Amino acid sequence: MADMFYYSTRSAGPGGGTGVTASEAILRGPAPDGGLYVPEKFPEAGFGWARLADMAYRDTALEILRPYLTDYTDAELEKYVRAAYDAKFDAPEIAPVAERAGVFFLELFHGRTSAFKDMALSLLPYLLKAAAEKQNVRDEIVVLTATSGDTGKAALEGFAGVEGIKVIVFFPCEGVSAVQKRQMITQRGGNVHVVGVRGNFDDTQTGVKKIFADAQSGSGAWARGPRPFFSSANSINFGRLAPQIAYYFHAYGRLVKSGAVSPGEAVNFTVPTGNFGNILAGYYAKRMGLPVHRLVCASNDNKVLYDFFNTGVYDKNREFILTSSPSMDILVSSNLERLLFHVCGGAATKEKMEALNARGVYECRADRAEESGIVGEYGSGAEAEAAIREVYRQGYVMDPHTAVAYAAWKKYSARTGDARKNVIVATASPYKFAEAVCRAIDPALAGADAFGQIRVLERLSGTRAPEAITELESLPVLHGRVCEPGEMAEAVREILDK
Repeated sequence: MADMFYYSTRSAGPGGGTGVTASEAILRGPAPDGGLYVPEKFPEAGFGWARLADMAYRDTALEILRPYLTDYTDAELEKYVRAAYDAKFDAPEIAPVAERAGVFFLELFHGRTSAFKDMALSLLPYLLKAAAEKQNVRDEIVVLTATSGDTGKAALEGFAGVEGIKVIVFFPCEGVSAVQKRQMITQRGGNVHVVGVRGNFDDTQTGVKKIFADAQSGSGAWARGPRPFFSSANSINFGRLAPQIAYYFHAYGRLVKSGAVSPGEAVNFTVPTGNFGNILAGYYAKRMGLPVHRLVCASNDNKVLYDFFNTGVYDKNREFILTSSPSMDILVSSNLERLLFHVCGGAATKEKMEALNARGVYECRADRAEESGIVGEYGSGAEAEAAIREVYRQGYVMDPHTAVAYAAWKKYSARTGDARKNVIVATASPYKFAEAVCRAIDPALAGADAFGQIRVLERLSGTRAPEAITELESLPVLHGRVCEPGEMAEAVREILDK
């Protein structure tokens, strides 16, 4: 198998500079010039759809990862995949597909933290640890992460206790659900640290990006003393993105196996989208040959992506709205930069990112975005609540993010008449957002206590909440530090100096 190399989205790409190996890209996280690493090409999926239908999730993941992570041996990848997708997932299929309400739900919330981030962050610690060995990095690695809710806990859980790696997670104090916050501030592990930020997710993500940039240049808080070796667990790290490609292939295989689609028949995926990593993995799957007709990019009331795909203008200069789907409350979708590179090239991408930083807005011809097969749609808060009620009456309970996707799919299908089979990417357990779900089902059920609402939802749904969520009520708070956005670098310095 030929080696795969990676280039920054702000470079000329293959033929215009020196690429790095997969392990180097994973170890670094963002590229030194501030861009994100992308592969030099899209490998073609090397299996037929009939074979895919009979493959277990672990085997599908191996097939997808091999052509991307070529400086990892087959034995290494098999070992890591087997360890990542094991009994910590409460569903034997790892990512089951449920047919309800006329669509298919790809359930990505059966891991340890009950959210789709587990699908990649169960594997990333193994990839990152091996990458450090391959790149002869002996210093302690500091995994620095901004989270809009789910990445933080999944990163903390994945890296807790991993020797030679320290994890620092920043989250917006008022921008996550009560359960998401509790998951983070009760996290055990001597190598994990959690800091609340008095701001929104964009403030938090911008602060983390600045720390990376300052550490690279030796400025700011890193102008004095040694600079740590920073890496990332966000989807800006290609090691987070690559494992996510697998579940699109897995979902298609389940549809073929059940007879819902014929081998090779095109389907749609509707993806609740914030930072654009999840749907970008679907775009990579499409470029690898998966029969995808449309990827419906579902936004909530913070519909910067919906506006971009419909007008070609990306404009973050707008009101930031706190919604019941907090992981989508994002105005700067970092992974969109990768899509821009693939459809516009490195020079144009660099120019657009400079415009975004300087003025908060850039333009991309709408037809170029359409070439990707991605279309923008959105579901408002009221529409998401109505979707939760509608689907609950048909025997299925959705979290608010998945509900946004369901509402967006209904609007897309009504607008276009597209009757193809549709897979909604279900990103979190409804128990992580029990207050919002109960309120949507029946406003009379609304209550202030998150754990009381979990018990109400258990009664309504006839299912048990994951133990990892119910145990949070009695766990002690271990992390209470809070800072302003401008104090994040100093917070990191103080944590590392202890």
